[in-house]
Amino acid sequence: MGFLPDFKSFFANAKHVINISYKPTAAHFTKTMKIVLIGTLIVGILGFVVSSIVNLVLTGRI
Repeated sequence: MGFLPDFKSFFANAKHVINISYKPTAAHFTKTMKIVLIGTLIVGILGFVVSSIVNLVLTGRI
């Protein structure tokens, strides 16, 4: 296996991905954005709650 075949294979795969990809519609983009924002918000809230509980337990306030 040489460098050149791997290099050619990478560009062939990249070209294939570009050929099958498409620009999302505004509705699809908006739906995806809402899902990502809701997921980020949920993870952030869970992280804050867990961090607060750990902080309260370690400081002896609970």
